[in-house]
Amino acid sequence: MNIEVLSALIVFAFVSSITPGPNNLMLMNSGANFGFKKTIPHMLGVGMGFTLMIALVGFGVIKLFDEFPLSYEILKVLSIVYLLYLAFKIACSTGNLEQKSSNAKPFNFVQAALFQWVNPKAWTMALTSISIYAPTKSVSAVLFVSIVFGIVNLPCISSWVVLGQKIQVLLTDKKRLRAFNISMAILLILSLYPVL
Repeated sequence: MNIEVLSALIVFAFVSSITPGPNNLMLMNSGANFGFKKTIPHMLGVGMGFTLMIALVGFGVIKLFDEFPLSYEILKVLSIVYLLYLAFKIACSTGNLEQKSSNAKPFNFVQAALFQWVNPKAWTMALTSISIYAPTKSVSAVLFVSIVFGIVNLPCISSWVVLGQKIQVLLTDKKRLRAFNISMAILLILSLYPVL
């Protein structure tokens, strides 16, 4: 891979990783409600789960959609339903203010890693990156694209957790926290617009 293609891949990975989407909105919400430290497993699950997803897409998962087009439509419906469920959970979250009396918890590593498979933005990013930057689907090309994405993605998504943690100072009032969580839920639903 020449330097121009590598530069383009890094820019694509950065722009697609830093812009709002279900992962980043949920990470910001978790940072605001639970703090940076408790959100680390969620963050690492997103980063590593997405990196693995790109590799598996490159190694042939996409062929499943070609063989069974209905499977893509089923995945789309499941993604939408699950994101609506998460939006409801976020809207109802009480976070730090009532953490002792609430069973609210941030996503763990496995939940975040598995979430990538129902995240429409993650699918778009994975399919686009493999199609453009690893069109030969060779093992080395797919692994290279996956590793570059993994390296670029983690700092990008971490910035959303930090932003959420910084906002936490403003959310010491129950009404403001509720308004924030409802806003995050609405934004999560709006992130479905490209899928719909």
